[in-house]
Amino acid sequence: MHTDSRRPLALDTKELPRRPGRMLEGEVQVAAPEHFGTDVISVPEGQQMTLRLRLESVMEGVLVTGTVEATATGACVRCLEPVDLPIDVPFQELFAYADRAAHHHEVEDGDEEDVRELDGDLADLEPVLRDAVVPALPFQPVCRDDCPGLCPECGARLADDPTHHHEVIDPRWSALADLAGGDATDTDERN
Repeated sequence: MHTDSRRPLALDTKELPRRPGRMLEGEVQVAAPEHFGTDVISVPEGQQMTLRLRLESVMEGVLVTGTVEATATGACVRCLEPVDLPIDVPFQELFAYADRAAHHHEVEDGDEEDVRELDGDLADLEPVLRDAVVPALPFQPVCRDDCPGLCPECGARLADDPTHHHEVIDPRWSALADLAGGDATDTDERN
């Protein structure tokens, strides 16, 4: 089992006989494409991803079932520390033979159902992998579940100093603090 040298995420299916019930299993290493994730966390471009695959010949085409393993990287949304998140996501997609896809389009009568089609013997896995991996990534990744984040006053990491705090006087009360300080001094001078 291998991919096309010109399109690294296009799986070559010509080793699979086109008789229903035939099956191939294997593992391939592929490089992650550009922008494989979100702005917050993603699989870096070029990082090796492991695809464990099972290709089954069915009447309509080739059913591809498998898992994708990789490591997504990003930043903790609370403390901005780097986050590495191992991912292991399942996927399944039917790639229709060209003649079956044409028949499906005729039967559907213009419905916009997304039918993936084999390009000759190639099954383009990039959109399938994106559809599986991107929704599985956390919307707000954290370095740990109980990450306290950063101090809103000075930006210090609260995990490094759990007792970190600032004496903050509400600006609306600062004039009273000045008066309280003045009264104490006046009383001390009188005695």
